[in-house]
Amino acid sequence: MSPMPSKARAVLLAGALALATGAAVPPPAPAAVDGAGLLRAARAPGAACTVINVWATWCEPCREEFPDLLRLRAAFGGRGLRLVLVSADFPAERAAVEAFLRAQKVDFATYLKDQPDEAFIDALDRRWSGALPATFVLGPDGRIVEWWEGKRSYSDFERSVTAVLGRTAPGRTR
Repeated sequence: MSPMPSKARAVLLAGALALATGAAVPPPAPAAVDGAGLLRAARAPGAACTVINVWATWCEPCREEFPDLLRLRAAFGGRGLRLVLVSADFPAERAAVEAFLRAQKVDFATYLKDQPDEAFIDALDRRWSGALPATFVLGPDGRIVEWWEGKRSYSDFERSVTAVLGRTAPGRTR
C-alpha cells in the first residue's frame, strides 16, 4: 500500500480532530467545472432526481433562495435527491464563494464555473438566457424535466422534486 500524500493526511487529520472536538468541519472547496463536467457530476448514478442550481454571491435572489435549497436537500436527500450547486462568480471571487458556503453551513461538494459564460450556458441548456438564479431539475435518466430562471419558493422546489420522485412530500398526503 502506498503512503497517503501529506496534504490528504493533513485534511483527514484536521477533519478527525474537528469531529472529535465538536468543531465545525469546513466545507469542501468548490471544484472548478465547465458545463460538460457539471452535467457529468449531475448525471452520475445514484440519484432519482437531481436539482442543479446556478447562483452567485452578488445575486440577491440567489442568496435569498439558498436556504430553501438546503432545506430541500435535507428533506429529500434520503429519498434520492441530489443537489448540485454551482457558483457563477468569477474564479477571482473564490474567497467570497467559500465564505458564503461556510456561512450557509454547506457540507457537501459544490462547484465554481470555470468556463466563458456563453459556452457554460449552452452546455446546460440553450434555452437558458444566463439569468440567475437558474434551476434545472433532472429525472433519474439525467434529462432535464423542468428548468426556470429567477427565484422560487420552497413549495415550488418541493413540487418539482416530488413530481420527479413520484411521491408525496414529507408530512403531507397527496
